[in-house]
Amino acid sequence: MVFKIIAGVMLTLIIVSGWVWRDFKSALITPMVVGKPVVIEINKGDSFNQIIDKLLAQNVDIKPLWFKVLAVSENAVKKLKTGEYELASGLTLPEILAVFVQGKTKQYAITFPEGWSFKEILLEIKNNPSLEHTMQQFDYKALMVQLGADVKQPAIAPDNCPMRCSTSPVPGVLPPASMQSPEGLFFPDTYFFEKHTTDVALLKRAYDKMQLVLKQEWQDKAEALPFATPYEALILASIVEKETAVIAERPLIAGVFIRRLQTGMLLQTDPTVIYGMGDSYQGDIAYKDLKAATPYNTYIIKGLPPTPIAMPGRDAIYAVLHPHNSNSLYFVARGNGTHQFSASLKDHNLAVDNFQRKKNDPR
Repeated sequence: MVFKIIAGVMLTLIIVSGWVWRDFKSALITPMVVGKPVVIEINKGDSFNQIIDKLLAQNVDIKPLWFKVLAVSENAVKKLKTGEYELASGLTLPEILAVFVQGKTKQYAITFPEGWSFKEILLEIKNNPSLEHTMQQFDYKALMVQLGADVKQPAIAPDNCPMRCSTSPVPGVLPPASMQSPEGLFFPDTYFFEKHTTDVALLKRAYDKMQLVLKQEWQDKAEALPFATPYEALILASIVEKETAVIAERPLIAGVFIRRLQTGMLLQTDPTVIYGMGDSYQGDIAYKDLKAATPYNTYIIKGLPPTPIAMPGRDAIYAVLHPHNSNSLYFVARGNGTHQFSASLKDHNLAVDNFQRKKNDPR
């Protein structure tokens, strides 16, 4: 009789154990996320049970017991990383656990196009709901400090500067401490970030990348360029960036501006005038605007403006450090996105007359 009881208990245990084992194995291979992806956020201090509750609240069909057993067996209970996660449809228990352990958080993206001004960057950041906004009252100097820039280092103009220099410490990109302008100091690119990343942290990444790109390009620059510092090259690169979107033309336009600097000619470039006009620019430049006394009006100031006027990309930076070698000193838009280059004022005037006449001809 006792033997039968023991045998019955053992049989029951075997059956139950087999069922439990099959149920556990099934839980490991069954998709827990069905349908649309699920977004959950693990906050600092969340217990494992709270994480399970968040999954269940999002209709993730996990089995809490087996999720705990799996986490304990993998020694992963204390390895789960905080952050916002997007769980794709079809994920199993082990895959969900791996996502949390590896910290594969949901990534957001923000894009700063080439040629944008710092004002446009700030607006894009302000309108992004996934960033943590910490810049309440904007202070250029405070921002530079947070970016790790050396705002205390004085800028000393070299005696042999061939133009009105906008000097900066070398090998940095930072402009003189008296300016504190962040214009042009952030590399145009698409940046991916986690939710709650601060606006300053994002700008820091863009700032550091511009520092790196400019340093790399400066080390391999051509000889006999009229730049005392990398910052001056950045200023001209920003002008080239605004003058043309045609990559192949950028070295040609850079060459025109560099020869103008070397010969003492005025740059006479409209994008700098527009930048100096600020919010008063409404799409057209009048004759009076070309005579307006602003630090950025290159129709009346000699040399470079005091700061960049936009964010130049790597192609524009490369162009000003490797300009096309020719004798052209002028260029005019053809009306199709490209430019006509001329070596003499006579030829330039003919080109202007030709393309302006075509532009204004109603036929």
